[in-house]
Amino acid sequence: METATTIPTVGAPVSAVRASVDEAILNEKVQPGTDETDRGVTEDGHETLHGLVLPTEEEKSTLRRVAGRMPATCYYLCAVEFAERASYFGCNQVYKNFIRAPLPPDGNGTGATTPGSDYTAGALGQGSVVATAMTEAFKFMTYALPIYFGWLADTKYGRFKMICWGVAVCGVAHIIMIISALPPVLLSGHAIGPFALSLYMLAVGAAQFKPNISPTLIDQSPHKVAHVITEKNGEKVIVDPEASINSVMLWFYLLINIGAVFGIPTTYLARLVGYWAAYLIPTILYLMLPPLLWYLNPRLIKQPPGGSDLGDVFRILGDIFAHGGLKRIGRKGFWDAGKPTVRKAAGSTKNYTYDDQFVDDVRRTFQACGIFLFQPIWQINDGGLGAAANALTAGMDTNGLPNDLFDNLNSVSIVVMVPVMNHVVYPLLRRYGIKWGAISRMTFGFALGTIGSVGYPILQYYVYKTSPCGWNATTCADILPEGSTTVSSISYSWYAIPVIITAISEIFVNVTAYGIAYSRAPKNMKGLVASLNLSMTAISAAIGLATAPAIRDPYLIWAFAGPTIVGAVMTVVFYFTFKHIDEEEFVLNTDFADMKRDTDRESDEERAREPKVVSEKS
Repeated sequence: METATTIPTVGAPVSAVRASVDEAILNEKVQPGTDETDRGVTEDGHETLHGLVLPTEEEKSTLRRVAGRMPATCYYLCAVEFAERASYFGCNQVYKNFIRAPLPPDGNGTGATTPGSDYTAGALGQGSVVATAMTEAFKFMTYALPIYFGWLADTKYGRFKMICWGVAVCGVAHIIMIISALPPVLLSGHAIGPFALSLYMLAVGAAQFKPNISPTLIDQSPHKVAHVITEKNGEKVIVDPEASINSVMLWFYLLINIGAVFGIPTTYLARLVGYWAAYLIPTILYLMLPPLLWYLNPRLIKQPPGGSDLGDVFRILGDIFAHGGLKRIGRKGFWDAGKPTVRKAAGSTKNYTYDDQFVDDVRRTFQACGIFLFQPIWQINDGGLGAAANALTAGMDTNGLPNDLFDNLNSVSIVVMVPVMNHVVYPLLRRYGIKWGAISRMTFGFALGTIGSVGYPILQYYVYKTSPCGWNATTCADILPEGSTTVSSISYSWYAIPVIITAISEIFVNVTAYGIAYSRAPKNMKGLVASLNLSMTAISAAIGLATAPAIRDPYLIWAFAGPTIVGAVMTVVFYFTFKHIDEEEFVLNTDFADMKRDTDRESDEERAREPKVVSEKS
């Protein structure tokens, strides 16, 4: 049996339905444990699963692979992510100047400056060390706490409920943040208290939201296995689960960065109107979230909390290390010692609650965690260590522009490049049968990030060389008399080059990591593993916190150069450590039995309550 549905090789429009899969088959109430009854064989000998034609080994190596369409709910979830990230990054973009710089002498008490002023917009006047400490602590909480909330969603509450709770907490935080930036509060000298409260509340809410949104999106994918279809032009192609996930996650990342572009208007608002206005706009955007989530609630496929697989993971590790695993760490066969069949063959009489496949899933999860560990240094190179980049630009000639404006080129670059990758580059590679695996894509991203970060220490060197204050370029405005030239002659426009190059590297690293986190995690650990991926940002933030005292003149050159050198070395190590993963088949670890909306579950419950009718003929 073959379907004759045309599959686009790019992300589907919002109106797209689940093309390439028979609607009737998808809406069928599949019961767990019935996989074998849903298998079959076509007349030409192809295996089928739930009506999908599975490719032969020959077809896997010869047929072109395409990305299948995704249901509209995927794109609505992207809109949810957009609203949350627009509010998050719209505020985040101005935190460092708000904390670091004092109220400008020529301002009106809102943190804004007069047009054309050389002063930086600011409010709290705590300096670069405190600014780095507070913002890095915020980042650390935002990306470390998801480990707890991801586990909680997997085991007890479910992902969607955790997302809704996070939205509620962040909403309250945004309101408190606006209050902390009102002129009377700023002029009272007590703004740091409510601001710190709102900042860390926002971190808690984001930590509840972030680890659960990407797994929920990927849960909606109908493309659980690779299958063969025939295009309208008669060409046979393989609908590839990995390409399908990568395509929709590129849309996801695109919407994240369209949201992040809202840092541009908030930067100008902070400089021209005041920080209360800069925090108000993201809050208004945030109001999109409650109605969107209300609309999506009955339409989403939700993985119910199934108890964590974490206990079984520790049991497997216990078995392995109890039977000589310590000597086999890093060697082939390490995980075999934890498989139930191996243990029973060795005489074990234990009752195992997992099978050999689950042990393989755990192996893949640990590989994913190893992959994630290479991200922190790359993340540091993508924007600088702590507030180092902010300190660099404070000494450059901005020609009246906000010194944090060009940081927004990070998001703009991604918004421009994602459609190019999704609509041109990736489809072209698939058309010519070129497989660019996950590890190769991440290696390219790491390399690109390292190349881009070379620009930061070079710029910092020339800023020091040309600044009126020499090696005190960052604080020159505090040293020289008012009215003096306090910045380097190096144009701020040069700063755009490393920002753009390192930003493009995110498309290859972050988007790929989303798919790895989901596909290499056991079914009941996907939220936890997604949070482990996010926690790498917490590690980079912790490094920023630990080095905060060094983020000052005259040490800024090495604050950039050190991570760049380490990043170059780790890129090479990463590729040779994990390149074999590119040869493995992409697996989602979920099946058609998991594809149920709330209405589907209610129908199942109603049927379960119906009394059985016994035929009188029996």
